[in-house]
Amino acid sequence: MKNPLPTLLIVLAFGLCGLCTWQWYGQVLQRKQMTALAQTNYDQTVAIQGYTNSINAMDRQIAQMDARITELRETIKSNSVVIFGLREENNRVSLQLNEYSNAVVTLQTQIKQANDSILRQNEAVKSLVAERDDFVNRLNESIKERNAIVEKYNELVKHVEEMQAAQTNKTQKSKSQK
Repeated sequence: MKNPLPTLLIVLAFGLCGLCTWQWYGQVLQRKQMTALAQTNYDQTVAIQGYTNSINAMDRQIAQMDARITELRETIKSNSVVIFGLREENNRVSLQLNEYSNAVVTLQTQIKQANDSILRQNEAVKSLVAERDDFVNRLNESIKERNAIVEKYNELVKHVEEMQAAQTNKTQKSKSQK
């Protein structure tokens, strides 16, 4: 080593180059971290903005839902009055339905009794019609017999008249001949 100064200078220059390289490498790593942190910060800012917008939208929805709930509560109150009236009407209609059902049962019983009575009357009418037909048949037979007797009587009367006329003609002929 002839000259220690240039060697020292070279060693110091290499040391300085190594220090610059090491510092440069550290700054590159720091810049990457800063970029990553900046990206994370940006992502978080975007997420915060999205959450803020979402919160605002939800606040509006909550306000709308609150208004709707208030309307529904008012509707429930008014419907409660209507439901109470309808329950009273339902009870009244149920009572009337029971009365109508009882009336229907009573009417059905009366109709059945009337139908039974009509059937008995029909049977009685059929019986009377049969008796009448029998009586008419007997009457017709009796009238036929009497008509036959009348015809025989008329024939006899005619025959008697003819005989009397013949007798009268004979007596008149005999009187005129004498």
